[in-house]
Amino acid sequence: MSRLTILRFLPVLLLASSLFGCGGSKGNRVSGKVTFAGKPVPAGKIYFMPDGSKNNSGATGYAEINDGAYDTSATGGQGVTIGAMIVAIEGFDPATAGKKEKGDTSGEETTKSLFPRYETTVELPGSATTKDFDVPADAVKGPKKTGPKVIVP
Repeated sequence: MSRLTILRFLPVLLLASSLFGCGGSKGNRVSGKVTFAGKPVPAGKIYFMPDGSKNNSGATGYAEINDGAYDTSATGGQGVTIGAMIVAIEGFDPATAGKKEKGDTSGEETTKSLFPRYETTVELPGSATTKDFDVPADAVKGPKKTGPKVIVP
């Protein structure tokens, strides 16, 4: 290829690289509040996973929860795809960080969970949106057990 031919295609290549980027999109921004039993979740993480059972696919979006607020466009977050999502929420009590149980010699630092991983579903639009979540107080009991019922004769 001659230098002239390369120069002619350079603007097209630059435009294509700016549209498609290298390494993936940050996705759509989702922000909002997360509460547990009506109070802000002090620390945690929220995940937005495309619901494959509803033919949705793509990368998982996520964000840190700080003082009850999250934003997938903040540092450490990842934007989300659109459509049906499974939302997983993890909440922690930062006041327990670094406290060890009596006799623990593992050297690991732990933080107490406020509740077991909580999951719900949501439909997200194709643009930035705000979505609040309230983890119910009975979430401390863990997920409801569902499945086939066994009848013993």
